Amino acid sequence: MRVYETMFIVRPDLPEQQREKVAENVKKFLEERLGATVDSVSRWGIRKFAYRLKKFWEGDYTVLYFRSNGENLDQLENYFKVHPEFLRWQTFRREDIEKKERRKLLEEKAKAQQVEATENPEVTTEN
Repeated sequence: MRVYETMFIVRPDLPEQQREKVAENVKKFLEERLGATVDSVSRWGIRKFAYRLKKFWEGDYTVLYFRSNGENLDQLENYFKVHPEFLRWQTFRREDIEKKERRKLLEEKAKAQQVEATENPEVTTEN
């Protein structure tokens, strides 16, 4: 499965409970509709913008890491477009994380093979 990161900014004029619920709804949408597994949800809270965005000078940031096969990610884009509480969003594939995990898995396999080779040495006898 591929690793993705999505960041979205929610309107700051919503109550804290509602902003928390928006983040939970995105997580549920990913799990139920896209069949993704969410690794982590990081709420950054309200941060200031460098410029005004849809009459706001700040927004509530949230970052999600999830694993998916990559199909139907356009449904996530449509989800953000339909709900007016989202100011901005961005989703991209994290190939660097995938490479680290693959490398770690290969190293673990190599270590397991070394341990197996030392525990079960092939004995050859010469006459």
